[in-house]
Amino acid sequence: MPTRLEGKVALVTGASRGIGRSTALALAREGANVIVNYVSSTAAAEEVVKEIGSDHAIAIRADVSKGADIEMLVQQTVQRFGKIDILVLNAGLLWQTGDLTSITPSDFDNLFAVNVRGPLFTVQKAVPHIPDGGRILLFSSSLTVASMITPNYLLYTATKGAIEQMTRVLAKDLGRRGITVNTISPGPIGTDAYFVGKTEQMVQLQSNLAPAGRLGKPEEVANVIAFLASDESQWINGQNVRINGGMTIG
Repeated sequence: MPTRLEGKVALVTGASRGIGRSTALALAREGANVIVNYVSSTAAAEEVVKEIGSDHAIAIRADVSKGADIEMLVQQTVQRFGKIDILVLNAGLLWQTGDLTSITPSDFDNLFAVNVRGPLFTVQKAVPHIPDGGRILLFSSSLTVASMITPNYLLYTATKGAIEQMTRVLAKDLGRRGITVNTISPGPIGTDAYFVGKTEQMVQLQSNLAPAGRLGKPEEVANVIAFLASDESQWINGQNVRINGGMTIG
């Protein structure tokens, strides 16, 4: 029985773990061929490919903060599968940089290189290979909502604000070709990376922000992405889709 992404090609950045991993698996279950991009753990990326099946997935190591790596990533994707129907820009850094007095130029450069420049130029290089009706999904965060803003995340939220504006402009620009561009804004998700450096009390505090009293799961984000990657979502464009279990309303 055909699935809704049968014959599609999906490039997922930061796909070796966490939300990216769950997204790669969800898109594959819907029939897509998947490029599992990663920057550090070859073993983790190859494990995702193994789970999908090597006929329908490849792992490509590339640092999306570097222009040459972006070009290589897109080139190898097109060489293998001929096109990019779905582009999921999940790779990113989440740093607490301290308050205003603690921020350094290096902090700024590193965060904006990965979280803003990387997605922008990946889209730029990929768009010539995205057929009409393609899907582009960028990542922001529920931390950009007024009620969730935290001073220690000044630079991080600034990068995500840039992504949200980029999404709106690209949606207008690429919408003429039927390509939709949307932002995914998860709340706290229980990935391995999330728990690093957090006490049990901190985790419980954030869990209690949701009416259900728990953290989100990576697959809950991935399932929304799979829908937004499908033809069924064609009338959703330029939107910021918050996936946070009601931690923020409105």
